[in-house]
Amino acid sequence: MKTAFITGITGQDGAYLAALLLSKNYHVYGLQRRSSNFLDSRWRLRTLGIEDRITYVEGDITDAGSLAVALRSAGPDEVYNLAAQSFVHASWAAPNLAAQVTGVGALNVFDAARHAVPGARIYQAGSSEMFGRVAAGGCPQNETTPFHPRSPYGVAKCFAHHAAVNYRESYGMFIANGILFNHESPLRGAEFVTSKVCRGAARVARGLETVLGLGNLEAQRDWGHAADYVEGMWLMLQQGEPQDFVLATGQTRSVRALCAEAFGVFGLDYAKHVEVCEALVRPAEVDVLLGDPSRAEELLGWGRRYAFKGLIAEMVEAEYVRTFKESGT
Repeated sequence: MKTAFITGITGQDGAYLAALLLSKNYHVYGLQRRSSNFLDSRWRLRTLGIEDRITYVEGDITDAGSLAVALRSAGPDEVYNLAAQSFVHASWAAPNLAAQVTGVGALNVFDAARHAVPGARIYQAGSSEMFGRVAAGGCPQNETTPFHPRSPYGVAKCFAHHAAVNYRESYGMFIANGILFNHESPLRGAEFVTSKVCRGAARVARGLETVLGLGNLEAQRDWGHAADYVEGMWLMLQQGEPQDFVLATGQTRSVRALCAEAFGVFGLDYAKHVEVCEALVRPAEVDVLLGDPSRAEELLGWGRRYAFKGLIAEMVEAEYVRTFKESGT
């Protein structure tokens, strides 16, 4: 039986990845931060029915010493670093936190693993936000596209990416970077635009609200399903050598199109309910993110089961159920 160690296990990706690995008969360890209200944060694991199948180990991504102790205790074959301050908009309000958790935190994982479990294979969660401002002709983005981050979050992810490459080349460690474009699900955090739109559509449909405030409606993103993307993470660690891969759908849609799809599930015209809120517009906008997953498809055999329409329908349905529970109507 293989053993996996996951940081960020209570997040969307951590929960889906844990479920995938358990289905493959892994023993799964999850890092538990001392200061967090961990019972409350386990709702995603409970939703997937796997909360009691995880072994929780105490530690903190910002404390390399505690990570080394946790890794020695677990003795994993594979380490998945998914922990991050992952909401881009919030990284502007707390840039130092984004740097410490998302950037230096990844470095702590690599260094702790180097001493505690040097033979473990490591996955580092990168982001399409590392591309940020794409030069003319730079779409779609692939593994060789230059990075130009446009947020503290993106900057921190770039640091983590290059730290992974540095440890891989300096110490011969197996560290693979996944450069993942936006991936969503019913387990997505409420602060992300897909969840906000799907929840807003559900609440308008139930008569609980009439208006949804959003930022830039023209921003374009490449949206896939998290359940597909965690499969790609696992595949990266099954290869003969560590490499970096883009995971994406190869299709882009605007936030406006997302609104039309979500409100359309209920036969509603989004234009009558969505308003632009200037406070939600980023200081430096990322206009277009579009990924080229061809390398992952060819070398990993990675594919996707979910189409955009099905993804949004699943999220809208989940939000509609939540509004029923919250309102009792």
